[in-house]
Amino acid sequence: MGAAEGLAPTVGTTAACRALGLCRAAWYRRRHPRPGGGVRPTPARALSARERETVLVALHAERFADQSPAEVYATLLDEGSYLCSIRTMYRLLAGAGEVRERRNQLRHPRYVPPVLEATGPNQVWSWDITKLLGPVKWTYFYLYVLLDIFSRYVVGWMVARQESATLAERLIDESCAKHGIQPGQLTIHADRGPAMTSKPVALLLADLGVTRTHSRPRVSNDNPFSEAQFKTLKYRPEFPDRFGGIEDARAFCQRFFPWYNIEHHHAGLALLTPAVVHHGDAGSVRAERQAVLSAAYAAHPERFVCKPPTPPALPAAVWINAPGPTTLTVEARQ
Repeated sequence: MGAAEGLAPTVGTTAACRALGLCRAAWYRRRHPRPGGGVRPTPARALSARERETVLVALHAERFADQSPAEVYATLLDEGSYLCSIRTMYRLLAGAGEVRERRNQLRHPRYVPPVLEATGPNQVWSWDITKLLGPVKWTYFYLYVLLDIFSRYVVGWMVARQESATLAERLIDESCAKHGIQPGQLTIHADRGPAMTSKPVALLLADLGVTRTHSRPRVSNDNPFSEAQFKTLKYRPEFPDRFGGIEDARAFCQRFFPWYNIEHHHAGLALLTPAVVHHGDAGSVRAERQAVLSAAYAAHPERFVCKPPTPPALPAAVWINAPGPTTLTVEARQ
């Protein structure tokens, strides 16, 4: 505020506040504080407490129960009575919490966002289903994918002709058995599709001792890792506009997922591959990279101005909806 006071006589109040990032109204309030500690005084023409009560009693009368303030105002005026303006009636009703849309409105409850943390592989998986276009219009194949959010490793996938809770149940069961998941070890997160919220899948996860969580309704950001993985799939140069048949779709996925797991250097994994992180080889690979960078630095230290080069660090934790701004968050960049 003091800097603004020094600049204002020279460049003007508006320019001084804009240059310093200050709110002009706040600057004026600080220079000219209200008497009484900033409490807004009651205007002399305001209705008294008794008069406000009289207006509310009139508006609550049985004959005005279904009438708008404008209708009440006009009726009372025709009867030779004036209590207050229409706007004041609305203001008093709003203060009493009695102003709302009269028609039935769909009101969504405030859903609590899922908060999940993974500090290693096989702690949190996310899964989703995406459509693959078939050979002709209105034909689709359905790709089911289970993804470890810490390593981005695809732990299971399947292409089917339909979206089915039975198929999803089989995929989850086989994937958990393949990776040796123990009861109480894993949380599986998904959106609210029919297969994800189905009773067979819920019962299977309960039998396996797997915790399940779901995204909030109509919030795609609650399942970012699966959505980002699908984007990587569909942005591959060889991804076709349409698949000639389900065999073509399966053949494409049989090539894509080994590439994604074993060869793809992931931007969210310090440029390591999902397989390296998932199988616990990140430390040795980073050590080898550090040896290469140290040799490059020893050969030409003048090319590294700030400090000796180091490979990017692997994130210590991966979150879905981290609980606070100071908590480490990792974007689902592919």
